[in-house]
Amino acid sequence: MKHRHIVFAIIFLMGRAVYAQNQTQESYSLEECISIALENNLDLKSANLRANSAKVNHQQSKANLLPSINGSFNLGVNDGRSIDPFTNDFINQELTFSNMGLNADMTIFNGFRLLNAAKQNRLNRKAAELEVEAAKQDLVLNVTLTYLQVLNNKAVLDLTKQRYETTKKQLKIQEDFYNNESGNPADYADLLGQIANDETSILVSESNLNNAQQNLVRLLNLPGNVTINPEDLMLDIETYGLSAEEVYTEALENLLTFQANEARIEAAKKGVSVAKSQFTPEISVFAGINTNYSSAAELFTAAGTEIVDTGDFVTVDGQDLPVRTEQTNFDANSISYEDQLDNNLNTVIGLSVSVPLFNGFRAKNNVALQKIQVEESILELERTHLDIKNTIAQVHFDMDAAYNRYQSLLKQVDAYEESYRINEIRFNNGVSNFLNYVTSKNNLDNARVNLANAKFEYLLRVKVLDYYRGLN
Repeated sequence: MKHRHIVFAIIFLMGRAVYAQNQTQESYSLEECISIALENNLDLKSANLRANSAKVNHQQSKANLLPSINGSFNLGVNDGRSIDPFTNDFINQELTFSNMGLNADMTIFNGFRLLNAAKQNRLNRKAAELEVEAAKQDLVLNVTLTYLQVLNNKAVLDLTKQRYETTKKQLKIQEDFYNNESGNPADYADLLGQIANDETSILVSESNLNNAQQNLVRLLNLPGNVTINPEDLMLDIETYGLSAEEVYTEALENLLTFQANEARIEAAKKGVSVAKSQFTPEISVFAGINTNYSSAAELFTAAGTEIVDTGDFVTVDGQDLPVRTEQTNFDANSISYEDQLDNNLNTVIGLSVSVPLFNGFRAKNNVALQKIQVEESILELERTHLDIKNTIAQVHFDMDAAYNRYQSLLKQVDAYEESYRINEIRFNNGVSNFLNYVTSKNNLDNARVNLANAKFEYLLRVKVLDYYRGLN
């Protein structure tokens, strides 16, 4: 027993040291916790990234309506037999070549596929943005509930510590009786056992408080522990003024989850229109301007004339005379890069029509899949309606039960306080036995803990209902 007390004393002092260290940390109000969570929470950051992706997809789908313009340029060296890009003759020499061009293409009609795709992505973007706001609503609720859970566990811990201090005082009285060999020795031994029970309750309460604090830390995404400042939090117990059906009616108007699901349904319907466009012809126009350069290209200019033999002969009076002719000589000059690009310019413009005839039923199956997607989106919305309606009904019932239990426990605590007061006086004066005293004490302590739990259970349910009403 002595060793047990030493171990508990060490644990208790370590807990005090940790508590003192936490006291040096900044304590946060509920509003501050919510603000930190909205900035740091990882799940919310992921929702924002998904919304940003939807935004980029929407912007790209709108840009797909614009014409595409592409430029090209290449420069290379060819050695061996090839075709001169300037004369289209076969040559066998080292050749430097270059090509450049500018081409444009624009879809005129494709069954409104691009237009409907842009509308679909706009709806997906809207849904993603609504889902971010819905995630914020969920996060505010979770932070509030966890914050209240920390308060609840802290209140229970305070009650268990008060119980421990009360037992210690009674133990001191019985220890004096025991040392003076007066009173019942068994009462002193029983109080030692009660001290051990109270010590265990403190350890359990500290563990529960630590778990609740760690849950709050995870939501806030902060290093270390978090201390709270509940001074600005109203914790009054009042009768809730709305029925479950009235809460559900307000939820239909205020919960962004419903709006996000409805946007997903509209986006899925646009997906059907996009898929149907695969049955229609696609008409587009194209245009381009191109030019090229070849190092083999040459420009020939006249450089005078000369008389040369043709190799033929004519016979005059029996004498063969050679046939001569005047031949123009040319000088070969390389054509500059700029001149070739200018001289070799060519343009093209045209109309392209693509008619789908058979594609392995791909278009038909895509339409069927998109229609299934619409049905899945509708089912998801119906499931959300049903889940939230049932949740509100259950939470409202639990809230009423917690309120009634709280009112009953208030009366119970009052009764047990009076019972404990009387039994404590009787026990200290040796009129009553220890069993009556400890029973009365445990009844009061348990009633106080149950009262604290009922209070916070009621407040938690109220916060959930307020969340569905859009009040968070």
